[in-house]
This record gives sequence, C-alpha cells and structure tokens, in this order.
Amino acid sequence: MSESNVPSEPDMPDLSSEPDVSDEPKGLEKPTLLLVEDEDDTADLVTLIMEGEGYQVVRAADGREAMKMIESLPPPALVLLDMLLPFADGVKILDYLKYKQPAWKQVPVVMLTADSNARDVRESLELGAKDYILKPFKRAALVARLRRFRSFDSEKLAS
Repeated sequence: MSESNVPSEPDMPDLSSEPDVSDEPKGLEKPTLLLVEDEDDTADLVTLIMEGEGYQVVRAADGREAMKMIESLPPPALVLLDMLLPFADGVKILDYLKYKQPAWKQVPVVMLTADSNARDVRESLELGAKDYILKPFKRAALVARLRRFRSFDSEKLAS
C-alpha cells in the first residue's frame, strides 16, 4: 500500500492542555490574606485554616519581608500580623501600613501575639488594629473572629 493510500486518522481532540475543572466560579478571585508570622508551625496552621475559609494566603516570615510586600503588593482583604518578629515588630509594621501606605489604610489588621502585654495590645488597637488573637489559639475561635471581616472582602471585590 502506498503512503498516499493510507487512511488518515480521524480528527482527535487536542488533549495536550487540561480542561479547567476548578470549583471556583469564573471571574471571582479569592480574597488575599497577608500573614506576617515568623514561626513556621503557626504559619502553616493559619494558612491551612484560612485557605479552607476561602482565602489566598501570602506569607511574610519577618518584619523586613512584610515591609517589602506592603510596598509592592496591592492591598489584601485582611492582614494577620504577629507582634514579635525579627527585624521589625508588629506595631512598627502596623504603623507603617496604616500611616505611610494610603492604599492599605482601610485594610483590617488583626494582631497575633503569644504575649498579652497590655501596653502592646493597647498600642496596636490605638494604631488601628481591629482585633488581637492570643497564641495558642483554637481553630474555631480564629475562624469566628476573622469571619467578621468577610463583609469587607465582599465590598472590596465589588469595587
């Protein structure tokens, strides 16, 4: 049989690219949560919990990395900020994002702390933090306290 007499293969669909089968509705992005936490175990736990709550979690592992992210990223829906960090503490970062980065001024910030030092908690609330959570925390308590900010997420996504 000559090559010209070989029957051609039927048109086959191109399977080289996988279809989009994600559960996410088209056009809706997950709200972003900036997590500033230097302890890997805590960061991994918070990430797991908050991704389960529908957030895309971006992490800074120290104060210097957080400052760079604040300068370069668009404002997230929520910031979860550890008080005790290498290079810059949580109060300094909070002051920076609330007063030196106008686009971030309305972003809710929740402080995470293992130390319930009344002075630090008071100072962070006076600088604009919306709440603080003591470590170690219970999953249900973290979720309940952070769900209060979901209305902010919806308003931000609508604009």
